[in-house]
Amino acid sequence: MSFVTINPATEEPIREWEEDSHATIDQKIQKASTGFREWRRTAFSRRAELMLAVADRVEAEAESLAVTMAREMGKPIKDGVAEARKCATVCRHYAEHAEAILAPRLTPSDATESWVRHDPLGPILAIMPWNYPLWQVFRFAAPNLMGGNVGLLKHASNVPECALTIERLFRESGFPEFVFQTLIISSEATKRVIADKRVRGTTLTGSTTAGRKVAEASGHALKPMVLELGGSDPFIVLADADLSDAASVGATARLLNSGQSCIAAKRFIVVDSVHDAFVEKFTTAMKSRIMGDPLHRDTDIGPQARVDLRDQLSEQVTRSCDRGANARCGGAAPSSKGAWYPATVLTDVTEGMPAADEELFGPVAGVIRAKDESHAIAIANRTDFGLGASLWTTDLARARRLVPEIDAGAVFVNGLVKSDPRLPFGGIKDSGFGRELGREGILEFMNAKTVWIR
Repeated sequence: MSFVTINPATEEPIREWEEDSHATIDQKIQKASTGFREWRRTAFSRRAELMLAVADRVEAEAESLAVTMAREMGKPIKDGVAEARKCATVCRHYAEHAEAILAPRLTPSDATESWVRHDPLGPILAIMPWNYPLWQVFRFAAPNLMGGNVGLLKHASNVPECALTIERLFRESGFPEFVFQTLIISSEATKRVIADKRVRGTTLTGSTTAGRKVAEASGHALKPMVLELGGSDPFIVLADADLSDAASVGATARLLNSGQSCIAAKRFIVVDSVHDAFVEKFTTAMKSRIMGDPLHRDTDIGPQARVDLRDQLSEQVTRSCDRGANARCGGAAPSSKGAWYPATVLTDVTEGMPAADEELFGPVAGVIRAKDESHAIAIANRTDFGLGASLWTTDLARARRLVPEIDAGAVFVNGLVKSDPRLPFGGIKDSGFGRELGREGILEFMNAKTVWIR
């Protein structure tokens, strides 16, 4: 079967692609399975040498990589350059730290000697989304390849050039061909890959709906998995917050990747005493961000990744306004060609509206008024999601007291939620389970093997 990729800024076709045949898929899986036996015995020093080489190559090609992302999914070019450089950072982090993290851990017991060692599992299938087409892949690949696993990538169907470019970067940096391979396959073929006994684990970043399907398939195959799913992250502004800082950072947090980020702030929960003042500052900040050609350096907001996704977002805004929300800015798609949607601030958002209850995956912020601190935390937790949360207060003792009460995989105080190679990343509830990055991330697909000797 074939499919065509579309430039979301212009709606013009980019290229027609052929999906991998059953025979090609089988060959790639077998290559990964056989090659894994060699890769797992490769010294950490050699793995690190190659990982540092790919980091250098990614940095050297950051500009061209950004252009590819802009064409395929509309990412503003300055954001694409930053994304490429962040990929180099995660490669360098695990090149430096993987061996120490995975070192055998002596553990006294009734044995003469006993310890825990961490051994790789084998080929791991990564099912990755379009919104961060490089970063999502590298944050999987860097720890897993350094740990001795090999990777099979099933990328989103609208970014195949990004997928094959990543494969090229690994190969041109000296990695053996079998260590990282891209599969151009459909969702139906993905189920068969998950079921294949040669594939030893699955990781998915995507929607909650996709997560349930992958969890079902992986659970049936009795394979470990990591699921990083959707989010409706709260941005909680308390009475003693620095409102200017919160409004400025809040606009950035909402407009990350043109609003298309799982950890973008989506629900702005503001206590009553500072609600109106925050809304004024926040709306001004949102209006100041420039929507335009993703290839222009001053663009802050590019098109949405696909027209159908833009239309879905527009429909969610319309339903919210029909139920009483008010658009302080934005609120309607322009008539021009392309998947465009402007920065939008909705006020008077209440429970029962899409802006309060659903994930709005685009540049739309819903502002919810809270009576007080405890009401704000209750609203923040009133969601099926639990990925990230941002809390704004100048009282750090209060922040430390409130952090345990917030249902999320990460809480950032006076800052926007972000991923960092040094810290674990993931969610709870419908935002998934398992962790990427940090020490926890590299251990997800390692066998914690007990060794007992008398």
